[in-house]
Amino acid sequence: MQKRKIKKILVTTLSVLVLLIVLGFAGFFIFRNTVLEKAISKASHKFEQQYNSEFKVEQAQFKGFSGIELKDITLVPQNGDTLLNIKTLNTSVNVSQALFGNIQLGKLYMQDGYVNLVRNKNGKNFDAFIHAAKDKKKEKTESNKNSYAERAHRLIKTALNLIPTDISLQNLSLRLNDMERKVTINLEELHLSDKQLTSSFLVKEDEKQQNWKVKGMADPRHEAADLDFYNNDSTHIEIPYLKKRLNLTTAFKKLHLNLQEVDMKGDELHVKGYASINDLLINHPKIAKKDVVLDSARFEYNFIAGEHFITLDSTSVAQFNKVTFTPFAKFSTEQDTIYQLKAHIPEMQAQDFITSLPKGLFSHFEGMQAEGSFNYSLDFAYNKNKPNDLVFESTLNKKGLKITKYGAADLNKLNGTFTYRAIENGIRQRPIIVGEENPNFTPLEQISPYVQKAVLTSEDPSFFQHNGFIAEAFRQSIIKNIKTKKFARGASTISMQLVKNVFLTREKTLSRKLEEILLVYILENNRIVSKSRMLEVYFNVIEWGPDVYGIGEAAQYYFQKPPVALSLDESLFLASIVPRPKKFMWQFDKFGNMKPHAHQHNDFIMDLMLRRELITAQDTIGQDGKAELSGTARTRLNITQTDTIPQKQRDSLEIDRTIYDLYNKAY
Repeated sequence: MQKRKIKKILVTTLSVLVLLIVLGFAGFFIFRNTVLEKAISKASHKFEQQYNSEFKVEQAQFKGFSGIELKDITLVPQNGDTLLNIKTLNTSVNVSQALFGNIQLGKLYMQDGYVNLVRNKNGKNFDAFIHAAKDKKKEKTESNKNSYAERAHRLIKTALNLIPTDISLQNLSLRLNDMERKVTINLEELHLSDKQLTSSFLVKEDEKQQNWKVKGMADPRHEAADLDFYNNDSTHIEIPYLKKRLNLTTAFKKLHLNLQEVDMKGDELHVKGYASINDLLINHPKIAKKDVVLDSARFEYNFIAGEHFITLDSTSVAQFNKVTFTPFAKFSTEQDTIYQLKAHIPEMQAQDFITSLPKGLFSHFEGMQAEGSFNYSLDFAYNKNKPNDLVFESTLNKKGLKITKYGAADLNKLNGTFTYRAIENGIRQRPIIVGEENPNFTPLEQISPYVQKAVLTSEDPSFFQHNGFIAEAFRQSIIKNIKTKKFARGASTISMQLVKNVFLTREKTLSRKLEEILLVYILENNRIVSKSRMLEVYFNVIEWGPDVYGIGEAAQYYFQKPPVALSLDESLFLASIVPRPKKFMWQFDKFGNMKPHAHQHNDFIMDLMLRRELITAQDTIGQDGKAELSGTARTRLNITQTDTIPQKQRDSLEIDRTIYDLYNKAY
């Protein structure tokens, strides 16, 4: 009897629950369009209050059980151009997921619309949204203490859930008008069905038109993708807008993106996959004078995020042409904010490395041939709270490495007579013969020892001991550049200056700097030229003033005497102008007297030479660190000048005692 009562109660309760659910669904179906209208009204109010924009949906209704249809959607910032316009949008929501607060789109159909980004003299029509996003990000940073792994996983899951599993898009455009720099990317069609994606884009910029294709597998629910990007006519895909905005040309034949895994393993998020690119072309005046072309590159990535760190794991592999290396990068905030970077190139043939260098980036190496092999390792670590503890170690181990044929830069020419022509602003200057045929050429033994020692003390005290580079100088240079957030100091040795002058140009490009480093390594480590000959050539080719090349011309131009007769004061002056020879006049006042800051600089170098026993106290008798110009150079001092040197020039002559101490130890 008791069991029957319990059963009756359970049946009655279940019936009531079923009835409530049915009534709930019935109520939902009866009032769902009203609920939808209220949701749109709420969204409109939010856009108005937070973004100062008007959001409208002319028609909105439910279709079927979980479908929603919206028509004539617009978003218009106040006093700005229309930001968004969509004629028709149909979508569906996964109801079972929505019950657990997880918004997951199932289908999406969208047709005829555009996103319009405009920047003109009145401002940006999307500016309010950028500021709101920054403020929101700041709030989350200040309030959200979740680990990097949790935040990244939540962001990825949310983004992928918003990508429907079934998509059909037609005639949707992204229009960009940045101060009349106009680009239109028109998505003619995009279809995603059964995890297969196909799409077609028409890209217009001025008179240029491209037809992009994206095709492959996309499975947002299982966090996986395998997509190809290419041009319909097999030509390069050129990224628009960058040329006009940044003077940067970027193009490629084919890009392949693969996402294999997004997995939360305990407290760590793992993201794996790979990317590859073919015929990558880059052109920018700060990179190289001509197109830089990389035939092929591949990157197998394994990102790991934990509670206090984000890392590119060392199991990742990068490859360009025949060069393969393992990168490692880590950002950690557990105790201090630490940045780490490591890279290792396992043993490989030197010739494979040379032929793998991107075309256009190392033009002086084209045609070079080598024997032997090498391996390379880089270790870099920077602690934001302890910048002086910076780690910078660069190690190259070679096995039978030998250059058998030079490319455009024939380093062996330094051993004989050759003609040097400086290039300034792309214009070749007058020819300078480096050899006895030139009456101004001065052998090393005929150059005053004071000049040699003063220049070495100022520019490169350990020249005769190092192999082209001073690792500690590089380290200190990096520290200062990071602290000042600019390239405030280089770490050039005389070897690097010599290579730059004789074989390269004065252009400030990445290409020139990389070539300089590699050429110096080859020059110094293959014993191609003796140190004494390198110094002799250096003194005879560097610029010492306006159209003044070599120490022979400099001694006459400033002091009307041969290099061998230069005094200590005169030598100190010549050493001080090597970094900026055309600005020598700023060291003097309108009466031709050396200014106090220049005098102080020369006294400091003289003191260093004394402490290092390069000169004796007797050498300083009658020398006070001041130089009096008697040559043609003095005529340039007749222009009325103020006694206040511009700050930029003062900074260039300012002594960095730390770097001199480093050179002192190395010497």
